[in-house]
Amino acid sequence: MPAHHLSISVSSAVEMTRLAALLATKLAPGDVILLTGDVGAGKTHFARSLIQSVLVQPEDVPSPTFTLVQTYDTQVGEIWHADLYRLTSVFEVEELGLIDAFDTSVCLVEWPDRLGPLTPANALSITLTPGDADNARQLMMHWEDPKWTDKLGAFQA
Repeated sequence: MPAHHLSISVSSAVEMTRLAALLATKLAPGDVILLTGDVGAGKTHFARSLIQSVLVQPEDVPSPTFTLVQTYDTQVGEIWHADLYRLTSVFEVEELGLIDAFDTSVCLVEWPDRLGPLTPANALSITLTPGDADNARQLMMHWEDPKWTDKLGAFQA
């Protein structure tokens, strides 16, 4: 499958929140988003914004840094938000049940490099990097599965 790329610049946290909410409307069970970037790049802000935009009942969306995984019932199905920063082997990923969730839930994965060979080929990868202004960010999206071309159509116009 050919690889596709899309680069989006956001100038504020509010703009990042809107982008995440727009993407959330396109998601369905089986969609996996891999969020990469340095500490403070905006991975958790993006994930939190996406989740909060589709919650059935409003609730706090904490970072899963210490719990490793948080799950939410949403309008697009169950969402798993995972932060793999503290993991040291793919065996720990398997113990979380995340691999099964890739097929049945929407999954947002921070620090996806920890997945190693378990990384799903049909995932959307988003790399976040700081921009020139304080809250500006550059989002580089990469995918191979054609479903993302359709889902990201509104972003490419």
